[in-house]
Amino acid sequence: MMIFILAAGYLFTVYLLLALAKRTGKNADPADLPSTIQGKHQSVNPKVTEVVNSQ
Repeated sequence: MMIFILAAGYLFTVYLLLALAKRTGKNADPADLPSTIQGKHQSVNPKVTEVVNSQ
């Protein structure tokens, strides 16, 4: 019986945390993102190729 109560409490806690995360994600303001993400995008391909070729 104790295991059932603990499992139910655990599932309820996970449910509440997921609901909170979902609600917080909807309220996220894109203005809070750094300017590097908003405006220009930098390509990573040349750096990755350079690292792969150097090995």
